[in-house]
Order: sequence, then structure tokens, then C-alpha cells
Amino acid sequence: MLPFKTISDANLEPCFEIEEYEIGLKNNALFSKHNDEIVVCLTEEKIEESLNYIVHLKNKYEIVLISLEDFEELYDKYKEEKSTQNIDDIDDAIEDGTSLEQFLQNDDLLVEENSAPIISFVNTLFVKAVKDGTTDIHIESYETRGLVKFRIDGVLSEIANVKKSVIVSIINRIKVISHLDISETRVPQDGRTKINLGTSQIDIRVSILPTHNGEKAVLRLLMKADKIPSLEELGFNENTTSKLKGLLKHSFGMVLITGPTGSGKSTTLYSFLKNIDSTTNNITTVEDPVEYNSFGINQIQVNPKVGLTFPTALRSILRQDPDVILLGEIRDDETAAISVQAAMTGHLLLSTLHTNNAAAAIPRLMDMGVDSYLLGSTLLGVVAQRLVRNLCNNCKVEVQISESDSSFFDIDPKQKVFTNVGCANCNDRGYQGRTAIGEIITLDEGLLKIIKGGCDELEIKEYLKDNSDFISMQTQLKQMILEGITSIDEAIRIGIKEL
Repeated sequence: MLPFKTISDANLEPCFEIEEYEIGLKNNALFSKHNDEIVVCLTEEKIEESLNYIVHLKNKYEIVLISLEDFEELYDKYKEEKSTQNIDDIDDAIEDGTSLEQFLQNDDLLVEENSAPIISFVNTLFVKAVKDGTTDIHIESYETRGLVKFRIDGVLSEIANVKKSVIVSIINRIKVISHLDISETRVPQDGRTKINLGTSQIDIRVSILPTHNGEKAVLRLLMKADKIPSLEELGFNENTTSKLKGLLKHSFGMVLITGPTGSGKSTTLYSFLKNIDSTTNNITTVEDPVEYNSFGINQIQVNPKVGLTFPTALRSILRQDPDVILLGEIRDDETAAISVQAAMTGHLLLSTLHTNNAAAAIPRLMDMGVDSYLLGSTLLGVVAQRLVRNLCNNCKVEVQISESDSSFFDIDPKQKVFTNVGCANCNDRGYQGRTAIGEIITLDEGLLKIIKGGCDELEIKEYLKDNSDFISMQTQLKQMILEGITSIDEAIRIGIKEL
């Protein structure tokens, strides 16, 4: 029998006034107040390592035993309150104006995840990321050093090259504010956190992955639901926007968005929902993961570990009297079949597919086992989209088009085009901002006939060539090049030759 008092149901709170509390956290000894006295809370399961730490404390405190459940609850309170305190300090980082470069001049200080320098460094990293319009932060570990990269306008660029120890501290700091296990470095971990930046709050999705040289972290910066653009604000041309609005007027059927990762599909889907009245429609989403927390929309996060997959969630939703269903992605035959069933039975289903263009989506669904007759009866339209970087107007320069590009794009060889250079105005990238382009297939009698007879991508493309209402992404990109909005290199980067 251990000679320590046991307490339970005490509603224990963290005690930050003890200097040693952070070291206590690492040694499974938590300081708290009980009956106005500071006590050290231990658990029987980890008491041996805790006592080895306690004997070296400068001051002596009463030791009490608490249950493992109470211990974990108190530990979570420590992490939550500490994280909140430190995240609020981001506003100080803005006012302070310290740059990453100033921190990196003395990176020996960046060694502890809860030390003031590493907290300030990570806060400054967030401030810079938001100011630069970053969508993803990559923190990479290599043999002796590490890299911090920002993805801006769809392209990664290196922000910092630092010691390996600094990368470890940064990732540990991110684990702390994301409520992840600092001691676990062998398995992937996923979490979320929030940062307050002035009057704005930004959600951050965190993914930690063990690699051969240490852990790698990727942070996705998510806009708040109330910042999601309207259909008009997405950046599509008037013709495309008008067609999108027409698709969303239907009360049942299926609308698909296609494109590679990073082409803005999720933002467009949520913009669709913003256009639909959630007070008069029961809207439910199934996502992996949930991208934006939205009031008035029922959002489901898939969890294959407990059997909550896209198909099982969809089946359950159909018993929930839905009007509109947003499905993050049609990944397999089973999900495709249930999606078509949902669209046939009086529901508007919105989802995504990974295909290069709109025409490829139709044979892709057929390959997944969807009957061509059912597809023709349920599919309202397919939207393919890309995000194209705009040339910086401050530094773009005129160049002569090459012979091969002239031939491919069918542009007069004497035509001048623009290319990127880079200046202080665009952080030496040569580009500023992005424009959305999209092509939309809506099903008319001619296309329905082709689909019901069985078809491939080339047949659909040939049919669309004679459709004056269809404007391909290739045509739109060519126009952007001629108008000096973007470059030939950018058109090739986003896959114009594969469209």
C-alpha cells in the first residue's frame, strides 16, 4: 500500500504558479491545488518515474494519488490552457514585427518546444504564412538539417533552412498546440488547432508523418466557413458562373467537380452550399476530413477504424430525410452506386472525382460500374476546374513565343507573350494571385444518346467541339496567355497538354 493520500472527484485545475510545472508534465507529475494547498498529483501506473523527479524538487509538496482518468483530464487542461496562452501571443508577434530571418541568426536558442524563442518563432511563422497567402506549411527533416516550406498559389517555396534540432523543436511545438503526443515519433498523427490573428481566427489541420530522417509536419491553413467565397467570388467567368447557378436550381440529381489535388474543388463545393438555403434544406456532408466547420450544415467525418466509411455514412444519411448531400469524393464502385441511387431518389448530390477534364468523368463512372442508362438519368453536369497563377503586373516581361509552343497553342509565331521574372512586389515569384478557370458539361439530348450507347472520353470531346456553348479550359488558358494574364510555363504546369 502506497503511503500517499488518494483523492477523487476533486475537479482539479492546473497550477501554473509553480516554476517546475513544465518539467513535471514530462515526468507525469502534475501540480494542482487541493483544499487551498499545492499538491503534486501522481498515478500508481507511472509513480516510479514520477518519484525520481519529485525527490529533486527545491520545495516539498504533498503527494497525492489520483486515478488515471483524472490525471489525463488534468493533463489535457494543462495543455489546453498553455496552448491558448501561447496562441494568443501571436498578436504580440504581429506587433513585435520580428522576422524569421532575425530568429534564424541565433537558432541555438530554438531548442525547447515550450521555450519563449521557439514559441515566438512558430508564432512568427504563422504570421508570415498568413500574410503571404500560404495554404500549406511543410516542415521537413533531413539527416543533419531541415527545411520549412510554404505552398503559395499552388507552388512550394523554401522559407528556412535550419538545424535538425530546430526542426524537432518546431514539430514538438506544433504537437503541443495540436494536442498530439510529443513522445510518439513512430506512427503518423493527425490533429487540429486554431490561431487568433488580429480579429481573425484560422483553423489549421495538422498531419505528422515519421520519415527515415525524422518526423515531417504538414499544416493546412483553412479559411473560416464565413470566409468561403460566393459563386460570383470564385473567379470563374460570367458564362461559367451562370451555368453553375443553373445546376444548383435542381432539387435532385448529381453534380460532379473534377480536378487534381489543390485545384480548389473543396472551396467550390462549399461555395455551392453557400448558394443553397440551409434553413429550408436539410444539408449533410460526408468528408475525410471535414474541411470547414459550418453552422446549419450537418457534417460527418469518416472513420474507417470504427466502420464509418463513405458508403456506410451515405446509407445512413438517406434515412435522415436529406435534401442536399455533399460527398467529399467518389472513391470506389460502392460509393458511386449509392451516390447514383441517392441522386435518383429525390436528392441533390454534390461530389468530386479525380479526372483531368470534364469529359473523362463520365467514362470514369462507367468504369466504376455505374450503368450508362442510370448515369444519363441522374447526372446533371460535370465541372472541371484549375487554379491558374496570374503574372505579376509589376515585373512581367514580353518575350517571343517559341516555335513548338506556337504550334501547340495555335498562336501566331509573331505573337508576343509574357513570362514571369520576379520582384519585391511578388516576393520574387513572378506571380500574384490565382484565377479559377472551369469547363462545364451539361447533358443535352445528343450527349445523352452518346452516354446511353456507351462512350469513351474521345467521343465526348469530339461531340463537345461542335457545341458552341462549351468553352474548354484549353481555350480559356490560351486566351489568358494572349491577354498577358498568365504564362505558357504556367499553362503547362497546370496540365494544359493533358486536358
